[in-house]
Amino acid sequence: MSTEASPFPGERVSSYDVTRRQDSDYYAVFADIPAADRAAWDRAKAYVDEVAPQMAEAWDRAEYPLSAARRMGEMDLVVDGIDHPALTRLSPLAAGLVNMEISRGDGSLGTILAVQGGLALRTLALFGSAAQQERWLTALADGSVLGSFALTEPDHGSDSVSLETVARRDGDHWVLRGAKKWIGNGASGGITFVWARVDDETAAEHGAVRCFLVEQDAPGYAGTVIRGKASLRAIHQAHIRLDDVRVPLDAVLPGTKSFKDASTVLYATRSGVAWSALGHATACYEAALAYAKERVQFGKPLAKFQMVQERLTHMLEDLTAMQLYCRRMADLEQAGQLRPTQASLAKFHNTRAARRIASTARDLLGGNGILLENGVMQHLADIEAIHTYEGTESVQALLLGRDITGMSAFA
Repeated sequence: MSTEASPFPGERVSSYDVTRRQDSDYYAVFADIPAADRAAWDRAKAYVDEVAPQMAEAWDRAEYPLSAARRMGEMDLVVDGIDHPALTRLSPLAAGLVNMEISRGDGSLGTILAVQGGLALRTLALFGSAAQQERWLTALADGSVLGSFALTEPDHGSDSVSLETVARRDGDHWVLRGAKKWIGNGASGGITFVWARVDDETAAEHGAVRCFLVEQDAPGYAGTVIRGKASLRAIHQAHIRLDDVRVPLDAVLPGTKSFKDASTVLYATRSGVAWSALGHATACYEAALAYAKERVQFGKPLAKFQMVQERLTHMLEDLTAMQLYCRRMADLEQAGQLRPTQASLAKFHNTRAARRIASTARDLLGGNGILLENGVMQHLADIEAIHTYEGTESVQALLLGRDITGMSAFA
C-alpha cells in the first residue's frame, strides 16, 4: 500500500485541521446563528485548534490527557446548556454547536464533554443540595475537578433500571456496594455520581433508586481503566468496584427519588449525542471531499469520476438531514417543546447516518483511509461508541415504537 500520493503527507494532523477548508453546510442551516451562539462556537473551534495535536497523539497511544479535559473547563465549554445561576447559560443551539465542533475535532473530546458536562455537571445542577453545589458545581464547570456518572453495570447496560448496586443505612453513613462499568472519568481522581438502589426494609425509601456523590479516594472505591478499546481511545472509561464504600448521609443528592431522575439526565444528553454524531460526520465528509479533489488516479482527480461524485452526493444527503434534525431539535428545546422521544429520534437517525458517512469516506480514501493521519478511520471507530452509548439503536427504536403505537415492547 503506497501513501506517497496522499494529500496529507508528513506528520499526523487532526481531521479538524484537514476538513475546516470545506463548506459542508449545503442548505445554510447554520448561516443565521446569533452572535452570542457563534461566539461559543468560535471558542470551541479555538479550543480544538489548541489541543488537537495532543489528542491525536493520545488517541494513538490510548492515553487520556487530563490537561485537555481541564482546559475544556477553563475555556467554559462544559456547561452544555444547563440552566443554573452559577453557570454560563448557553442556548440549546450554542450548546449543540459546541458539541458538534468539539466532536468534529476529536471524538474523545466529545465524550469528555458529554461526561463532564452532560452527565456529571447536569446531575449536580438538577438534583444536588445547596451545599453540594456550593462545593462542587464550579469545580466541575471549570474542570479543576473531573466528574463521572456511574449508572451502567457489568451485567446491566440497556436494562440499567435493573441495577444491582445497593446503598444501605448504617448509623450516620450510607454504605455502597456493587460494580459499575464503562464509566468515563471513573478513574480520574475526581468525584463519581453513583446510582444505587436503597436496600433497607425498615425505610420508606426501600427499593428506591438514589444518586450518591462519592469522592474517588474514598476507601473501598476502586476504578480500573478498561484497556484494549478500539474506540474513544483518548478518554479512559473505568470498571468501578464499590466494596462497602462509606459516605455521609448528606452524600445523597436530595433531588433524586427514583430511576426517572437518571432518565431525565439521559434524555438531555441524547440530543448531545445527535450533535456529536454530526461533528464526526462533518469531519469525514469534508476529508473525503478534500481527498477526492486532490488525489489523482488514472490521470485525473478522483472527483471527476461519476462513482465518486455519486458517493459524495449520498454523503451530503445524509449530512444535510443530520443538520436539519439538529437545528430543529435546538429550536424545539429553546421553545420548551422538545419531547424525550424527539431527542431519541435525532440520536437514532444521526448516529446511523454518521456510520454510513464514515464508512463511505473510509472506502473513498482507499488504502489511505486506514491511516490515522487522515482522520477518517479514527472518526469511524469513535462513531461506533457514540452509536451505542446513551441508549443503543435498538433501545431508541423501542422508545419511539412505544410512543407512536402506545404499546410497550420492552417486556
